[in-house]
Amino acid sequence: MTRPRICVLPITLAFVLWISSVAAHAQSFAGVLTYHNDDARTGQNLAETVLTPANVNAASFGKLRQWKVDGYVYAQPLYVLHVRVRHRTRDLVLIATEHDSVYAFDPDSRGKLPIWHKSFLSKKDDVTTVPSLLLSSFDIVPEVGITSTPVVDPAAGTIFVVAKTLEQGTNIVLRLHALEITTGLERPGSPVVLSATVPGYGAGNSGGTVTYDDKTSNQRSALALVDGVVYVANASHGDIPPYHGWILGYDETSLAQVAVFNDTPNGSNGGIWMSGSGPAADSGGNLFVSTGNGTFDAASGGIDYGDSFLKLNRSGGSLHVADYFTPWNQAYLNDNDLDLGSGGLILLPDQAGDAPHEVIGGGKAGAIYVVKRDAMGGYDTASESNSQIVQEIDDQTGAMLSCPAYFNGYVYFGGVDSPVTQFQLNDGLLSGTPIHSTSSRTFGFPGTTPAISANGTSNPILWTIESDTFGAPFGHATLYAFDANDISIELYDSGQAGARDLPGPAVKFTVPTIASGKVLVGGQYSVTEYGLLDAKGKPRR
Repeated sequence: MTRPRICVLPITLAFVLWISSVAAHAQSFAGVLTYHNDDARTGQNLAETVLTPANVNAASFGKLRQWKVDGYVYAQPLYVLHVRVRHRTRDLVLIATEHDSVYAFDPDSRGKLPIWHKSFLSKKDDVTTVPSLLLSSFDIVPEVGITSTPVVDPAAGTIFVVAKTLEQGTNIVLRLHALEITTGLERPGSPVVLSATVPGYGAGNSGGTVTYDDKTSNQRSALALVDGVVYVANASHGDIPPYHGWILGYDETSLAQVAVFNDTPNGSNGGIWMSGSGPAADSGGNLFVSTGNGTFDAASGGIDYGDSFLKLNRSGGSLHVADYFTPWNQAYLNDNDLDLGSGGLILLPDQAGDAPHEVIGGGKAGAIYVVKRDAMGGYDTASESNSQIVQEIDDQTGAMLSCPAYFNGYVYFGGVDSPVTQFQLNDGLLSGTPIHSTSSRTFGFPGTTPAISANGTSNPILWTIESDTFGAPFGHATLYAFDANDISIELYDSGQAGARDLPGPAVKFTVPTIASGKVLVGGQYSVTEYGLLDAKGKPRR
């Protein structure tokens, strides 16, 4: 079902506002400091002046180096510009691994050794990573340590990261760490153990209190830093009960807990994982997340929000549901493991038309939902068509275990067993069908999350990673680059030059990081750096 309305205007209010945001972004760009580049999770870096459609090709672009690390890299590598380290200014690449390590590398140095390496493990204290077997789940293999993408506050010079450890052979603990980005040293008050309770009679409760469970909680969703609060969202390992969707908020300076939210306190499940995407945030500090299969009774006076888009605001030590959208067929989605919360959400820049503020996302059913952020519509079964929202588009992309991207009036989706698709956006409405796709380039499970590099509105490139070989120890990922104005035009892929540009073996849900002429691809025990080559096919220095 779709209700497209196409109205192309030469100049619109949305275009003027977007141009203003482009200029502000270019002036303030400090690097890729959070998942998918910004709090809106749009995936765009509009300050890329080096890489262009003209020079991203197999003759002039390729692998510069590969950094070896001690574990799988599920988290998106972060890139911080112009950091003062050891009496000199340099850029830093920050990498977190499932072996409970954080590394800092210099992307412009000739060497492959890290500037610093922080491990949260200790043989002396019997602290190890958590074997996947111990969790009775193999959604993350072969060990569980740091899974989610950290977040950086460049002004404070701090990276926030959540690590899961096994201690004394039986005790599983999740901790939030705050590290100095120049040294890897813990900040005062760091780390803190993740813990929380809420009133409720849902799964795992004891006497009307539901307690956060370190063992069953999978801290998969990327961290968010909003108005001085670090938000940590949780789901489960392999749907193993009891579990809930939790969000815990911590003051970034003291690491004191300042907010707690559970999306199914009187029910179960409802995990917040979004295939690794983080909570999105608007300028007012409101958070937006999608939830997975679970109890839903909000429409009948309850407080459980499975398979929903949620708008949350913070007050009085808690996060509260300010508004929500739940598809009319929520029960069907829940019964058939078609999580709405499998996909990440993006917040669009202000739009012309009836809905200036919109959130877009989708889940395993493959439907795209365009929802007003100011009036999300709740739950309505009357029409069996979700007519209370701005738009629903069905059957135009595969299941979404990924996050869309936005650029200059286009929205891009990377569904399962589907090409990447490009939709035109006009007056807050998507074209009913894609205007371009990656043609014969289809992406198997789990699909792909695209990212954008551009210099303002010029030289836009869509980057994405094919990772459907993630289950094979030697199944290399593939990095792709397409013209973001028309993604049917392929510019580059890492297989074009034979073995020269191959990254490491694939890891699912990986997202490319693009900054300062470099592209980073996480893998199994490595991160590969790409950039421009000289006339002899060697890295430019």
